[in-house]
Amino acid sequence: MAIVVRNLSKKFGDFVAVDDVSFEINSGELVALLGPSGSRKSTILRIIAGLKTPDKGEIILTGQDVTNLSIQKREIGFVFQHYALFKHMNVEKNIVFGLEIQKRDKKYVKDRVNELIELVKFQGYNRHYPDQLSGGQRQRVALARALATEPKVLLLDEPLGALDAKVRDNLAQWLKEFHNKLHITSIFVTHDQNEAIEISDKIVVINRGRVEQIGQAREVYEHPASKFVASFIGQVNLLDAVVKNKQIILKDTDFILKNPTREIVKEGNVVLLIRPEDVVLNSTSVNQYALPCQIKHIHYQGSHYNIDCEVNGTKIQVVENKNSLSEGRWKENQPAYISFQSFRVFHAEEGHESVREKLKTLGYIE
Repeated sequence: MAIVVRNLSKKFGDFVAVDDVSFEINSGELVALLGPSGSRKSTILRIIAGLKTPDKGEIILTGQDVTNLSIQKREIGFVFQHYALFKHMNVEKNIVFGLEIQKRDKKYVKDRVNELIELVKFQGYNRHYPDQLSGGQRQRVALARALATEPKVLLLDEPLGALDAKVRDNLAQWLKEFHNKLHITSIFVTHDQNEAIEISDKIVVINRGRVEQIGQAREVYEHPASKFVASFIGQVNLLDAVVKNKQIILKDTDFILKNPTREIVKEGNVVLLIRPEDVVLNSTSVNQYALPCQIKHIHYQGSHYNIDCEVNGTKIQVVENKNSLSEGRWKENQPAYISFQSFRVFHAEEGHESVREKLKTLGYIE
């Protein structure tokens, strides 16, 4: 393993910032620490880097215990969200800064700078200053500077967070291709689920300083391990239900829902988490499990439509592909039927409203 984080904990006074965090990263992997604002993912990254000291736990980098080593001795490259470039230095001087501190041979420094400028596709910009560059360009310079000293591990703290949406998308794809070329073991912090899904090899979902789930993007999206992961990763509908006599019944109705899994659900209150793409909308009742609904709003999203339906007073969002939706097939205030191809069942021993309120505090917005 290139990185092993074991039982990491950190307090600030009585406040528990990092709570028994453990995960492992293979050599050459690009891993996302994903979580909402305030989940303490950046604190975890800074502890790994040596910018903060843990109260307990271990950090192993490429086989060496670095828990008590300074940042200078950890052989880490660190990229900040806001670039942290030296404004009075041009591109070339920013990149060579770490090498000059190491007092490396002048020829090596020159060759290394040329190599990195070519690597980040920055030829011709050697003499430019940070205020002459765009946000995306500054971040590429920051990346080149972090790589100059040939670190064993690369850490990136919200590297795309300060960029506008279009630049962020382009740079995210470039970062993935860049990583595939170098195969340097990397961790990047992000609150953007799409960014994590698009470019990471593995996702570590963080919530309130704890690890909620570790897995590849598809595993985390399709098989969430908790209510928080199911609601935070991707869009999700919440539906209150009750399990009676092994049947799932929509709350306050007689509507029985088909259980798409073979697992036996125990009796009592449950909350169903349903992805919009797993909801099927029909103009007629196709089977006994179809629920009557009313179409409230239709939102054009370019490549698809988001359709808001109401079932027994609860809003359910449906996603329909633009090409599969015939012109005028659906209208607002039109009655229809929906059924579910898949959903996750979570028990709500504390009651439906309590579960909904807890999900809201964790970042889920209905």
